[in-house]
Amino acid sequence: MGVAWRPEMVVEEIPAPQRIAPFAVAISAEVMVADEELGSGRLVLLHDPEGNPAWEGDFRCVSYVRAGVDSEMAIDPLLNEVGWSWLEDALSRQQAVFAAPSGTVTAVSSRSFGTMETEPPRAEVEIRASWTPLIESADDVTRHLLAWSDLLCTTAGLPPLPQGVIPLSSRLQGGRRW
Repeated sequence: MGVAWRPEMVVEEIPAPQRIAPFAVAISAEVMVADEELGSGRLVLLHDPEGNPAWEGDFRCVSYVRAGVDSEMAIDPLLNEVGWSWLEDALSRQQAVFAAPSGTVTAVSSRSFGTMETEPPRAEVEIRASWTPLIESADDVTRHLLAWSDLLCTTAGLPPLPQGVIPLSSRLQGGRRW
């Protein structure tokens, strides 16, 4: 089972948590454009053959994505709802069937003071989510991996790509595009 990641993504397998489920695999990724990290994230796929009532199934995807946003976006009262819709849209776009979604969307804005006041202001959005993927085949796993990829890239400011389309240029002109 191979996944064709977007060219802006640098993906690697990382150690998975061992105590949550009998079987687990994890990946991390960074979204890189012109040697600049626009966002990063992790995805863990858990499997308990005996099932887990809290999961409503025997698999669980646990995701974390983070990306910088501009200061105005960080204080927008709709950012949290929009961030959650990015997950729902990504799962729908990839036809990744799921149950029992849960999570949080957090916007953080910070400004440095004192000896750190030369640091530029920062604003970020974090999406922590989990859902139960309904998996019957390897293609179903791929759909969830691609949905997570879409979530990460959207959070990082890259537009979703239609199935089979490869971007001509991975450079963003004039800043972030939403």
